[in-house]
Amino acid sequence: MGCTSKAAASLLATSVLAAQCCAAQTVFGARGAAEVDHYLMQQDVDSLRAWQSTSQMTRLNQLSDIKPTDWAYQALGNLVRGYGCVAGYPDGRFQGLQAISRYEAAAILNACLERVSEQTDELRQLLKEFSKELQLLTANLTGLEDKVGRLQAQQFSITTKLKGEASFILGGIPGYSYAGQNSGATTFNHDIRLNFDTSYTGQDLLRTRIHSANFSLYPFGTAATPFKLDKAEDWANTVFVDRLYYTFPLRRDNSLKVTIGALVRNTETAWLATAYHADVLDFFTTTGTGGVYNKANGEGIGIQWQQPTRQKSKGVWLFNANYVVGGAASSQAKPVTGVSKIGRSGADSSYGIFNSNSGLNALAQIGYRAEQWGAAIGYRFGTTGSTIRDGAGAASAGLYNTNGGVAVNHSVAFNTYWLPERTGLLPSISAGYGVNVVSGQATPATANSSRSWMVGFQWDRVFTSHHAAGLAFGQPSYANQSVAGSQSKPWLFELFYKLNVSDQISITPTLIYGSSIANNAASSPATNTTFTGLGGVIQTTFNF
Repeated sequence: MGCTSKAAASLLATSVLAAQCCAAQTVFGARGAAEVDHYLMQQDVDSLRAWQSTSQMTRLNQLSDIKPTDWAYQALGNLVRGYGCVAGYPDGRFQGLQAISRYEAAAILNACLERVSEQTDELRQLLKEFSKELQLLTANLTGLEDKVGRLQAQQFSITTKLKGEASFILGGIPGYSYAGQNSGATTFNHDIRLNFDTSYTGQDLLRTRIHSANFSLYPFGTAATPFKLDKAEDWANTVFVDRLYYTFPLRRDNSLKVTIGALVRNTETAWLATAYHADVLDFFTTTGTGGVYNKANGEGIGIQWQQPTRQKSKGVWLFNANYVVGGAASSQAKPVTGVSKIGRSGADSSYGIFNSNSGLNALAQIGYRAEQWGAAIGYRFGTTGSTIRDGAGAASAGLYNTNGGVAVNHSVAFNTYWLPERTGLLPSISAGYGVNVVSGQATPATANSSRSWMVGFQWDRVFTSHHAAGLAFGQPSYANQSVAGSQSKPWLFELFYKLNVSDQISITPTLIYGSSIANNAASSPATNTTFTGLGGVIQTTFNF
């Protein structure tokens, strides 16, 4: 073999190693066989297709950072024309000065073997040197091809992904009763949510959620008591769609988004300024300000704006506004005829989505979010059929007016949080304060005004980096001014420990204590009584 052939083969063995390094760097790390196997098991089919389609160069000008003035330009050009196995990053960069590992070198050599018509002494030496690595690559690539074929044949949709969450909840509030009936016995319930998330552009989202649960109304399944759980609804094992909305950006940088849908929740188009995430009691999940963040769900539209910035260390301003028709199932006067109607107002053509008896919720919020702290001020305007969440007794009643008039609610909330620079002995601190003012109510016992607040502490690393713990306390909505007189001030405590068994499974045992919680006695007319006691839940959540 002449000098030219030997030089070409030598150049193939050396230049290709440099030429392929960037593409292989994204595929094989420096930790050897374990890293190779991890990559082959974890990479997505779409990522593999993208890498395959861009890794092989047919023209040198496909590599954006290679110039004719570079010292290796001519040699690389010869490799492209003669062998066609020079590769770069999927984004079109070459980065020939990047260092590589033995496994990366083996991958590069393996990619070019089929394109070499004859073996030189140098190439035979390389094959011998990398024989073990080449055998491993060949075996794993064969397995990967089989997996890719199965994924392509079995994939659900090229645009839709299924995400699920199932929760098992064992818990009770011993001694708690409502309307004279025991409602605090220990039970074992479930909650399951299936999200079908579709994206057409990569920046938009069409979400359809199917939901089912089997909780009793009291104590965990209704927002009429502060013991309402975040993952608990009184739906008696029915299966139905509870989310159906579409979110899309109005600007390329995603700083301005619009959400519109037939089933959208106002808290999902707003920002909850909190670092407390037990996700157990609903009162603390809504940051203690359920008058503004009342989880109204129904027909709606929302707009979300975030100040564009390229520096993560700088804070950003946010603005959110939404309009949701979320009337509760209730008995209320039908306009014009005055006939009593039972049903979800807003979804009924007798009322419509712009009728003040349809449970209108108009929420506006402005906030500031920095790297270690954030704060927000929110306001919600509600009409007949809307609710003040996380209430206690009379303060929790929805806005009803059976005399044909319109009940109106004005709620204001302030929320803030602080995060330590490093998770350790210092916890994050979250706080919220809300005030609600109601007018136009026909029910004498309903509150004219109420207030609520909470403070929460959370440690994100307890014993290990995988577990978290926290403590929160506060006062649920209570009537400090009502037709029937002021209520006693309730207290609510929550102490949780979250064991993150894996990225998909968590177990959260939680102690719950309530003091002076308003209750309705079994008398006519109903009178307010109070409950004080200790309970708890063990919540196990599976994500898939």
